[in-house]
Amino acid sequence: MMKKIILLFIINLVAVAIQAGELTAKADSAYAGKNYVEAVQLYQAEIDSVGPTSALYYNIGNCYYRMGSQGRAILNYERALKMNPRNADAIANLDFINSRLTDRPGERGTFLDNLGNSIASVMSANLWAVVGVVAFALVGIGILLYFFVENIAVRKIGFFGAGIMLVVVIVSILFGLRAASNATATNRAVVLVQSTILSTVPRTPSSSAEEAMMLHEGAVVTILDEVIVTSGDKEIIWLDVEFDNNHRAWIDASAVERI
Repeated sequence: MMKKIILLFIINLVAVAIQAGELTAKADSAYAGKNYVEAVQLYQAEIDSVGPTSALYYNIGNCYYRMGSQGRAILNYERALKMNPRNADAIANLDFINSRLTDRPGERGTFLDNLGNSIASVMSANLWAVVGVVAFALVGIGILLYFFVENIAVRKIGFFGAGIMLVVVIVSILFGLRAASNATATNRAVVLVQSTILSTVPRTPSSSAEEAMMLHEGAVVTILDEVIVTSGDKEIIWLDVEFDNNHRAWIDASAVERI
């Protein structure tokens, strides 16, 4: 019975892999033929079938860029980088589009926070975990050398090596947790409408005094809070967002999509 279950599981995995390969081939063909809408649908179908990957989000971002939708292109490049912070192609394309945006943010976050995120993005959370496990094993080897080897030089190497590797373990845990947090965070969003006016209060500005600023398609904001406001028979979600350290206001949630 167990063998049949395992066999069926393997067959299912193979079938899924074949289906994913076919979808990728069709999507790539559609992209090459400049059928970008069809390509997006096929790449999205692959995500729905086998799950998201950095490469798939990157491909979708390319499609939207070709269609002139820079907001959705940025959204998908950002999603690609959440899954793989070292996706060089996504980094390059995102930098290129950002250089052409109307809205250029000022300083964001604190120096230490930005430095921590930069270091954490050097590797994925999984790779940080691998480094931590290897370093922990080396700590054990160092301890064994110190206690069970008679040679003084080797004991010193074991002692100091174990200390250094212990530091590496701690650093790997800290930055691995940060990398995992960044990968699962949903507090950043991209403006997808052509332009939108942000408000000083969680409602549509009723006067110029309540208008905080205007943001255009492609701007990335950090979500700090949200409220649901009833307007007539409709409920509208307003997000308290920060564009940079000097600009914070309320935006209609329908104008953005979370990364």
